[in-house]
Amino acid sequence: MGDVRRKHNKYKRPKKLFDKARIEAENLIVEKYGLKSKREIWKAEAKISGLRNQAKRLIPREENAKREFYGKLNKMGLNIVSIADVLGLKTENWLERRLQTLVFTKGIAKTAKEARQMITHKNILVNGNVVNIPSFIVDKEMESKISRKVKGGNA
Repeated sequence: MGDVRRKHNKYKRPKKLFDKARIEAENLIVEKYGLKSKREIWKAEAKISGLRNQAKRLIPREENAKREFYGKLNKMGLNIVSIADVLGLKTENWLERRLQTLVFTKGIAKTAKEARQMITHKNILVNGNVVNIPSFIVDKEMESKISRKVKGGNA
């Protein structure tokens, strides 16, 4: 038989589903970043939580391991110098690194929703390759290589 694994969620739902303050804050984030659903916020929160847990496990370890971890996060585009910086990361820091947000902030799209649509319709290139995943996390060096696909007429 094949490799059968149980699919696990990549996020945790909030404990209090009907917390007015949280819902209002999430609505602002959804609007600002043009997200499809609150689930995308929860996934970003889970990623940040994972990074924080990794940082906590690194506290007793030697400086080399810490520097390697910081290097990985800095390459990703999060400005990290110490464990406190990692523990201070917010969900917005992760959402800022998404392809959808970067397409909008670079001015390729007029709105975040338009950026999402351009990406899903395969009109955005990252380093010359079509990427159709709005939640794709863009490295710092790839940020300058985001462009709109040019429709060629040589058919």
